[in-house]
Amino acid sequence: MQYAVVQRILGILLGLFSLTLLPPITIAWWSNDHSLQGFLTAFSIIIATGLFLWLPVRNIRNELKLRDGFVVVVLFWVGLGFTGAIPFVLSETLNLSFTDAVFESMSGLTTTGATIIVGIDNLPKSILFYRQELQWLGGMGIIVLAVAILPILGIGGMQLYRAETPGPMKESKLTPRITETAKALWYIYLGLTVSCCLSYWLAGMTFFDAISHSFSTVSIGGFSTHDASIGYFNSKLIDTIAIVFMLISGINFSLHFFAWRNNSTRPYWQDTEFKAYLSILGAVCLICSIYLTLTSDYADTSMMIMDAIFQSISITTTTGFTTTQYQNWPNFLPVLLLFASFIGACAGSTGGGLKVVRMLLLFKQGMREIKRLIHPHAIFIIKINNKPLHERVINAVWGFFAAYIFVFSFLQLLLMATGLDTVTAFSAIAACMNNLGPGLGDVSTHYGNINNTAKWILCLAMLMGRLEIFTLLVLFSPTFWRK
Repeated sequence: MQYAVVQRILGILLGLFSLTLLPPITIAWWSNDHSLQGFLTAFSIIIATGLFLWLPVRNIRNELKLRDGFVVVVLFWVGLGFTGAIPFVLSETLNLSFTDAVFESMSGLTTTGATIIVGIDNLPKSILFYRQELQWLGGMGIIVLAVAILPILGIGGMQLYRAETPGPMKESKLTPRITETAKALWYIYLGLTVSCCLSYWLAGMTFFDAISHSFSTVSIGGFSTHDASIGYFNSKLIDTIAIVFMLISGINFSLHFFAWRNNSTRPYWQDTEFKAYLSILGAVCLICSIYLTLTSDYADTSMMIMDAIFQSISITTTTGFTTTQYQNWPNFLPVLLLFASFIGACAGSTGGGLKVVRMLLLFKQGMREIKRLIHPHAIFIIKINNKPLHERVINAVWGFFAAYIFVFSFLQLLLMATGLDTVTAFSAIAACMNNLGPGLGDVSTHYGNINNTAKWILCLAMLMGRLEIFTLLVLFSPTFWRK
């Protein structure tokens, strides 16, 4: 393990993160709110910490190795959760405890969208913008951003990229150089954000709300500047724009890249995961619409259909926006939507969950085993995009699924041991590990009423969901630390 290399990169990354406090500082200064001093103090602490780490080892230029990459990613995300909480702790308006501040920070950075804050409408704009900005940075990943804009990380950048990006096939690159790949991803991400912002603004949002909600829409985060979320605007046009951009952001960003480069939509329709993604979303929307038609007491049918489609896409893609109290929908619909979040969005997107491609591979593997029982000596090959898939990928997916179930069950038992009821514990872990946000039971609206121990457990669940479990678990393996 090259500890000096790890320390140097952590220092650079913290210095980079400190710069993200400049926009909320500017907003606080412009609006003359009481959060300015807290943001200035936070900026000073974070940049000083970054310099403290970087200066002693600034001249060390060794190549970053795979193990170093895992350590950098985990330490940086943990450190970011704590340092990102500093403005919340210092805010006189919020008056949050340290635990609540870290929870809010981790929820934002991991794009979970679970909040402990009530009275969001009354918060200063600087705090509101900072919450949304955390989600936007966490969506594509600030480390991928660092790989994109810092040539100093060009050597060994693949190690950071592989450790942070989601999906079972992490070796794939869009361009020959990893720095160019990271830049391509961020250009697409930025382009979608600008398009979403302008669309919201033209649809009737204030420019501040448009920027803020574009951050949390494209990152599939779910934070809002209002307690009522997107439902605050009571606009079918705004709901439709949100649906479109949630759909787009849940697609593998490499497909956006190839579609843009080839000036064609063919890459989408040739992708097996994309077609499965649309099929799953369509099925969930259809089930919700039909069941609400049969059982609900909506007076406006068009509003009922819009709510059904909006909530289905928001929850399945793990965004977490709401236009209505879907938790109060009849019978099995809230549980259906929660289960749909386990599937989540596509690999290589900003969404959470297990990812569509993993669920697709699990289904194909199950079907293959059934065929093997009927034809024991036959050879069946699993294909994605009409190409045979290496058995190593199949084994990795099974391993990930097994680890996910084990971690999920273990953390749920821990939550129940703290006093939470079964429904609350199950939905809270599901919402946090899938980076969804809203759950059921006592966490259906916010997480402020659960105990502090449960909040720390859920912070761990958010981090494991964002880093896809193995990135964190690998650090607890004796083999990892063996020379």
